[in-house]
Amino acid sequence: MLQKAPRRTRERILELSLRLFNEFGEPNITTTVIAEEMNISPGNLYYHFRNKDDIVNSIFVQFEAEIERILQVPDGRRSNIEDVWLYLHLMFELIWRYRFFYRDLNDLLSRNRKLELHFKQILAHKIKVAKQLCEDLRSEKSLEASDTAIDAMATNMVVVATYWLSYEYVRNPRKYTEQQSMADALARGCYQVLSQIGPYLRNETHLLFQKLSEEYLKKITRSAP
Repeated sequence: MLQKAPRRTRERILELSLRLFNEFGEPNITTTVIAEEMNISPGNLYYHFRNKDDIVNSIFVQFEAEIERILQVPDGRRSNIEDVWLYLHLMFELIWRYRFFYRDLNDLLSRNRKLELHFKQILAHKIKVAKQLCEDLRSEKSLEASDTAIDAMATNMVVVATYWLSYEYVRNPRKYTEQQSMADALARGCYQVLSQIGPYLRNETHLLFQKLSEEYLKKITRSAP
């Protein structure tokens, strides 16, 4: 039992820190605040983590492991438009769970070399996956685009997804933490990213894209105040 207790405390610190960073922004949270919220002494906190960057890096390890699982394309078959839609859903849900990384991205990268290097790798991996998804659609005659166009599409999809929550925060900061408001924001993000390839889709895939888009837009309109 004595060996398990520190591990449980460490996990609780990470869970609480993630919540505080997400709600108030990482720059606004100190180790003192975390210790007070945990109802433990700063010394107890420093037993588990050397400083706040150590906490941030530990949360990032969790985030990185989860995003690597998402960035796996289907094995044994080419991806279809529904795979792309699901991929975007899962990606936006993950971005929301770890939203402080995206909202405070520039500040974090400017002072954390580890995050700078690893986030670059994640962006490159995202672009690679987006490109492969588009190439799979082209192989199935569902998408008509040159290699240059696909490169641009893949980059644009990742750029929009990466900064979408920052855009939504600027657009309506007072509703940033409201569940329904952010559910709609994530849905809009999925649609906005997928719309990058909409004009290039052909045949039944284009019709399916239109159907999925109409359902999404109706859902967002119904939930709007």
